[in-house]
Amino acid sequence: MVMKRIALLCFLFLTCFSIQSVAQVDLGDDATLSGTIFTDYYWMAQHHNEDIEGKNGFWFRRIYATYDHNLSEGFSTRVRLEMSSAGDFQSDPEMIPNVKDAYLKWQNENHAILAGISSTPTWGLTEDIWGYRSVEKSPQDLYDFGSSRDFGLSVKGNVTPSGDLNYHFFIGNGNSNKPEIDRGKKVMFSLAYHLNDNVVLQGYGDYNDRTDDPDSYTAQLLGGYQSEVLNVGALYSNHYREGQLGLSAQSLDLVSVFTNFKINDSTKGYLRADHLFDGYRGGSGNSYIPFAEEVESTFLVGGADFLLSDRIHLMPNIEAIIYGENDQGMSPGTDIIPRLTLYWAF
Repeated sequence: MVMKRIALLCFLFLTCFSIQSVAQVDLGDDATLSGTIFTDYYWMAQHHNEDIEGKNGFWFRRIYATYDHNLSEGFSTRVRLEMSSAGDFQSDPEMIPNVKDAYLKWQNENHAILAGISSTPTWGLTEDIWGYRSVEKSPQDLYDFGSSRDFGLSVKGNVTPSGDLNYHFFIGNGNSNKPEIDRGKKVMFSLAYHLNDNVVLQGYGDYNDRTDDPDSYTAQLLGGYQSEVLNVGALYSNHYREGQLGLSAQSLDLVSVFTNFKINDSTKGYLRADHLFDGYRGGSGNSYIPFAEEVESTFLVGGADFLLSDRIHLMPNIEAIIYGENDQGMSPGTDIIPRLTLYWAF
């Protein structure tokens, strides 16, 4: 009996060693496996929807697992899986991974071509300047002005040798990272000019041609300042959706200002204000932070970032949504959501 246990332990040890050895060989010097996780304890302290008010608990808003591999000189690939809690305050399904990124990339000194599922130019720079995706989505993402990913062909790089002027062109399915379901395509283009090492201006536009759903157009301007101690950004975006099946066309105007700033070596602060001049159609189904529909709104978020180690952040924050009046002259109650956000990477 003792010999059987010893033999079993030896077998398990050798099996684990073999698996580890294979993993090390597979990864090698040209490959990396990394991950990012952010989770909250949330409290719907006050909400216009009485069914949601008072709810509280823990959830994972995002878990990323990313594999990067340099295939040869100039060629690389990335596969990223994503999973998250439902965030709809109704269902409780288990978290199921989906493909966030899956692309082949060719790159030289000034240009890159990506084929597959990759980042769109819609709000990449906005997210960089805002700097706190772990706390809240970028303004355009929060209001469904587009998608952070699409399946297609992307070309980006520098227009000038100095890199002061750069571009990002994307032609994709227009259906995020989901399969193609119609004949249309989405075209996206951004052009950014760096006035100096700190100041950048960007223009962006897209057109999404949908066969069975309303077509949409987006145009936006972004200005930002970035440094080691202070980031400041200002955004204007217009998103137009054509009418269909009894729904009128909708033109959504969004403005946002945001900043993050260094307080000391282990603490930062962040503030943001978004104003949507039109009703957020479909906002009641927004994950983690449902909006009142068909009414003007101002979204506010602020908090602190405590650096527990190089890759661990504890970020207490509070979100609020203040609503205007609807067609009947009534205003939904203000939403107030305190949260404690934990972020770590490996």
